[in-house]
Amino acid sequence: MFVKKYDVKLMCQLALLVALYYLLSITLVIHTGNFKLTFISLPVIAAALLYGPGAGFTVALLGEFLAQMSGPYGLAPNTVLWLIPPAVNGLLVGLAALVMWKRERPLERRPVACYVVCILSAVLTSGVNTLVLWADSMLYGYYNFAFIFGSAVLRLGKDLIVAAIVTTVAIPLVHALRRSGLVAAAGRFDKQAQ
Repeated sequence: MFVKKYDVKLMCQLALLVALYYLLSITLVIHTGNFKLTFISLPVIAAALLYGPGAGFTVALLGEFLAQMSGPYGLAPNTVLWLIPPAVNGLLVGLAALVMWKRERPLERRPVACYVVCILSAVLTSGVNTLVLWADSMLYGYYNFAFIFGSAVLRLGKDLIVAAIVTTVAIPLVHALRRSGLVAAAGRFDKQAQ
């Protein structure tokens, strides 16, 4: 057999998280100007905490790609730019989770550290999002420099609040998934996949 049973199970779980990302991108979204209030980072954070940086990055990249393709803009020269911020979020939280796995102490079992990681990741992702917005405006000639970087403080505040809410939901969600046996035990993923 070319694909191990566990690999198929993991692909299905990640596909469900990508589908959840897409669903959250078309529902529970508030658009105001260049602000978008949404909880699409929940499946990204869950994937990163459960399986590490590769899973967080993949769920964010594929989920955002589906959201971009089905949105009003479709495939455009700037599509790749908008894949970067959520992918950075998944990568950063996943790297922190990986470091904690190696210490045999999952990140979600250390709530303070989990909040710090998710909020710092949100700050960096907000910065990347601002740079992507600036690059997009340079590409298409809309929004001026002052508007983009002046509104960065408001975007950062929104992102901090969303990160706190998402982390509050993600910690018990990941605990419940691990307890149910539907996902690998923390720190044991590599051993089970072999």
